[in-house]
Amino acid sequence: MFLIFAGFAAATIGIVCGALFYSYSRALDSGDMTGGFITAALFAAFGILGISAGLWLLFDENVAKPIDYLAAHLRTHAHAGARVELDADATKYLGDLAPAAHAISKKLGSSTMDQAEAVAQATAQLSAERDRLTALLTEIPVAMILVNPQHQIVLYDGQAAEALASVAPPRMGADVSDYLSQDSLKAAYDKMIRSGKEVAVQIPDARGQQQFDARLRPLGNAPGYMIVLEDVEALIDPSASRPLTYDFTLLEQPAAKACFETTLRDLSYVVFDTETTGLLPHKDSVVQLGALRVLRGRMIPHEAIDTLVNPGRPIPAASTKVHGINDRMVQNAPDFISVGKKFHQFSAGSVIVAHNAPFDMAFLHRDSKKMGVTFDNPILDTVLLSAVLFGPSAKHTLDAICDRLAITIPAELRHTAMGDAVATAEVLCAMIPMCEAKGIRTFGDLVAETRKHGRLLQDLNVPA
Repeated sequence: MFLIFAGFAAATIGIVCGALFYSYSRALDSGDMTGGFITAALFAAFGILGISAGLWLLFDENVAKPIDYLAAHLRTHAHAGARVELDADATKYLGDLAPAAHAISKKLGSSTMDQAEAVAQATAQLSAERDRLTALLTEIPVAMILVNPQHQIVLYDGQAAEALASVAPPRMGADVSDYLSQDSLKAAYDKMIRSGKEVAVQIPDARGQQQFDARLRPLGNAPGYMIVLEDVEALIDPSASRPLTYDFTLLEQPAAKACFETTLRDLSYVVFDTETTGLLPHKDSVVQLGALRVLRGRMIPHEAIDTLVNPGRPIPAASTKVHGINDRMVQNAPDFISVGKKFHQFSAGSVIVAHNAPFDMAFLHRDSKKMGVTFDNPILDTVLLSAVLFGPSAKHTLDAICDRLAITIPAELRHTAMGDAVATAEVLCAMIPMCEAKGIRTFGDLVAETRKHGRLLQDLNVPA
């Protein structure tokens, strides 16, 4: 640092002296001393500006950017739990600051790992008991749905998942009226509230295509209520998995706010990726779509779409070489119109997340009229999210972000729609606490920050 500023001072003195000497020599020849001094001033001014610009470039490259890198590195350690070694070469001009900061984060990381190991050992028995309880509950021959006071689904078992799936993809946190007739449900709910007792009722599904024998049961002192659907056991293969999906924090879910005013942790996200016949959305087609849901900062394992798509055209050999999907594999797969409709239901009420979202969304928007739907969800792009957290000059490929966050993409899943969607979801889950640590609390705050990086990629959200 001393050499940089000493060089700046020496160069400035040299420019001023050189300009004065040159102008004085010209003035002696012409006899115009005033013009000579004006020329000297101009030469000196432009020279100093040039040196200042050079100094700024040196400072930006060797000090400012390394500080940004170091801050992002510490933030990933503190808030994303990533244990990634510091690139010493990237921070070599920061003196002892980088090694000292890394030593602190490493020490804290070791302490955190010790605590995590102790917690893991202490909760192992609880986890086993939870698994036993889940197995017992899912063998009961009724479908159970737990609903909060805002009529959002908090819990559903395997039987209920099958019943819900006959209407639309099951989604925790979704409004139960997306599946069951709102009028019938409201009448039964009002009767339950007035009587304080269980109510038996026949409820049509939201499409009016089937009837469910149901019971609505209050939860006593707990908020919300339970819906029990009878006679749905026959819908499930006896050998099929019957997962119990739940998040009891949704029982205390606050009243819904506008998306841009909602905190990042309270939003529902659908993360998706596509594999295609090529890189031109106006002429190429989707051959695979993978999507999963993230709620309250965690992935929901049993809520996902993973399907091949028949593009209705041959898949080029060059594309097959990338994603491994050939014409034979998609021969009996559904077309993109039916898959897109299912994805539209699956993403209802959620923020859609993708890596390089303009590419994947272009296929959905192109065929939305044929699907009879509109994709007007809020959009979050992890490329822009990375730029907010790691600076625009960093690499923002999915592989580079995963490396920074110590997220591993298995080689056999890379360039598969679900594999890349899972990696993107893990990136999102790691980045949400990092955003909160930077003071970015709501979705509106985050969109405002991502729009500062519009030169990298277009933000697809309509201004709030």
